[in-house]
Amino acid sequence: MDMWQVEGLRSELSGFVADVFGSVPRRDRRVKGDCCLRGLMLGGRRKSVSAMAGRLPDGNEQNLQQFVNQSPWDPVPVRRRIAQRMVPLIGPQAWAVDDVSFPKDGKMSVAVAHQYCGALGKQANCQVAVSVHAVTDAASCPLQWRLFVPGEWAGDPDRRHKTQIPEEVGHREKWRLALDILEELAGWDLVPLVVVADAGYGQNADLRAGLTDRGIAYVVAVRSDVTVHPHDAQPTTPAWSGNGRKPQPRYRDKPSSVAALVTSHGRQAFTDVTWREGSRGPMRSRFLGLRVRPAGVTASRLAQTAALARHDRWDGVLPEVTLLAEWPEEAREPTGYRLSSLPEGTPPDELVRPAKIRRRIEHDYRERKHGLGLDHFEGRSWTGRHHHVTMVTAAHAFLTEQRLSPKARTPASRSTRSLMPSRPC
Repeated sequence: MDMWQVEGLRSELSGFVADVFGSVPRRDRRVKGDCCLRGLMLGGRRKSVSAMAGRLPDGNEQNLQQFVNQSPWDPVPVRRRIAQRMVPLIGPQAWAVDDVSFPKDGKMSVAVAHQYCGALGKQANCQVAVSVHAVTDAASCPLQWRLFVPGEWAGDPDRRHKTQIPEEVGHREKWRLALDILEELAGWDLVPLVVVADAGYGQNADLRAGLTDRGIAYVVAVRSDVTVHPHDAQPTTPAWSGNGRKPQPRYRDKPSSVAALVTSHGRQAFTDVTWREGSRGPMRSRFLGLRVRPAGVTASRLAQTAALARHDRWDGVLPEVTLLAEWPEEAREPTGYRLSSLPEGTPPDELVRPAKIRRRIEHDYRERKHGLGLDHFEGRSWTGRHHHVTMVTAAHAFLTEQRLSPKARTPASRSTRSLMPSRPC
């Protein structure tokens, strides 16, 4: 956006800031928040504090640095208010679990480590944040974030102190962070219809079980080598000889990979499914749904643990889900596999729609990164990183509101008003 476009939205932005930053106790900090949001929305290749301050007529670099990096305002109530505003507006068809990486030089930025960096597609020095997004085909909004703290940081008090990591924050696996976010959102009275995730999360049987335990349906991607039993497979228990431990029920036939199972049905088993209208016509492909029982040591352990929690003797039966496979007409082999806990008999388009909806997340991540400077933060502290992510989330939420609001007018139709506040931010 240029200065004139931002100027045309000043009245709406003031109301947005007053509501979303209402938990910030001091008015001068809320004024700085307004200033920072305008800086993020303005055009420019860099959205660091110094670059934004230089573009704004009322920009004050020292004040903005203090607001983002040192000011003690709590970002969580701000994110909560954003989520409470955006969920009714978007009307999400699903919530998406995802993560985003920020490449970094050196090792002193908070939670940086040599790990897989999705932004670069390889192992590199980076930070990683786990997030949960409300999403439709037309819009999305991050509802909450968690910064992933690598294991090497748990025992490094020097770096933890320098980057201001709270004492209670330690290493926690990404899938656990995702479940933590969902529990926090439930405490805000926000509950998803269904959760979607890529294979980095969907592959994890513990995550799938955690969602089921919380009564949350899922449609998650998995790799082609995930093993399953057919839905009608039954475990058997060998006769006990009377000596030693009684044998446990188990499946006698080896499980097959989802790729092998799907391919064995042949291309002719797939049917055309249209899940929505796109800008260039109907979005369609060919899909096959099969009822299966995910196999593996972890799946068995979790099923047995669930039985014990119900005070039942485990009968060896693994939970049943739907395997959704895609095989486009032009492809030589299936191109995607997903597991769904939606009820048996769910229509194919209602399975495919959430399976495909994550593409909106990727689109909006590009906007937050390239347009709003999500990965332009140059500070090193825990506080600064969380403040910056919150401000980018707020800026993106505000622009989404303007785009979706039926009363929204184009900035070009607005009269010109001064961007100068009553006092410098």
